[in-house]
Amino acid sequence: MQLAKRLDQLPPYLFVEISRKIAEKRAQGIDVVTFAIGDPDIPTPRHILDALHEAAEAPVNHRYPETEGLAEVRQAIARWYKRRFNITLDPNKEVLPLIGSKEGIGHMALCLIDPGDIALVPDPGYPVYSVGTMFAGGECYFLPLTEENDFLPDFDAIPSDTAERAKVLWLNYPNNPTTAIADLSFFEEAVAFAKRYNIAICHDAPYTEVAYDDYEPVSILQAAGAMDVAIEFHSFSKSYNMTGWRIGMAVGNPTLIEALMRVKSNLDSGIPQAIQQMAIAAVDGPQDCINEHNETYQRRRDKVVEALTRLGLRVYPPKASLYVWARVPDGFTSIEFATRMLEEIAVVVTPGVGYGKQGENYIRLSITTPDERIDEGIRRLESWSFSPKVNA
Repeated sequence: MQLAKRLDQLPPYLFVEISRKIAEKRAQGIDVVTFAIGDPDIPTPRHILDALHEAAEAPVNHRYPETEGLAEVRQAIARWYKRRFNITLDPNKEVLPLIGSKEGIGHMALCLIDPGDIALVPDPGYPVYSVGTMFAGGECYFLPLTEENDFLPDFDAIPSDTAERAKVLWLNYPNNPTTAIADLSFFEEAVAFAKRYNIAICHDAPYTEVAYDDYEPVSILQAAGAMDVAIEFHSFSKSYNMTGWRIGMAVGNPTLIEALMRVKSNLDSGIPQAIQQMAIAAVDGPQDCINEHNETYQRRRDKVVEALTRLGLRVYPPKASLYVWARVPDGFTSIEFATRMLEEIAVVVTPGVGYGKQGENYIRLSITTPDERIDEGIRRLESWSFSPKVNA
């Protein structure tokens, strides 16, 4: 048989390869501490699980769901956006539940990109932005996110002929992997740029509720005129520790929402309704779990930042997200440094180059590892002695 040529352009998914390496080490009897994948280790809150148990007993939830989701979950999402960001959304036209935000992000390129069109994609960035573009036959123009520019794209540096061909601009703040944040003035600048060139903005925002030091992230939809050009992807995964239940949402411009719903209706059968009931319980129920989770993550962040600093890496305490982004010492590539760490102290981190060329010389550490494993990983880091000359 002959597979589609597009698969030749598809790199192995970064975390599949990392999981394979972890499995190999553990099969050898090696105790591995992993800081690799941003999957919250704290269980889903009890009141949300109770909603699932109750909903699972209802026969109506044993049947096919609808692509557009229950009216009740769309209304609950709209209420949450109003409470959290003071944004008013029409639950019938401006809200679409997703089978996790990754699904919506992957499908969005099919709504916006024709063969030969350009997507403006951050580098480093979440790989699905560029992979979705490739699946749709488009081309990526990568926007460098550099430490010198606070890991924000420079819109003025985009050539005008490239901007004229572009159909979509991908943004992601709080950012994965760099942990950078963006304020409302940045989003206003992005909206003005998008309107100038008739570009849609897709903002990936799953980390707005994972923030520290009293910082409160904003939504792009709070920027003036954003509803004219922007769609925002959000998730229950990080806010409510629901990664295993696969539910998220897209909100924003009604034309973009309707386009995504049309694609989804032809490719999936919606979110199980019992899980939608979990989402309603999450956004309408008590919210103190978010602060409790963030206190745990902030404590872990402080430990990891301190250990990496003592190790000689340059790192700034992130104000949001589930990660720490650190520059490796001179003389190493990100893969070399991550490999040395795995081989010599059995600690797994993600090499920054896996997120794009601009991620070279950095590593990403997730703080979604239980406290006792965080402490063990830090103990190993603090006892580690390395020299670039070994790899020379």
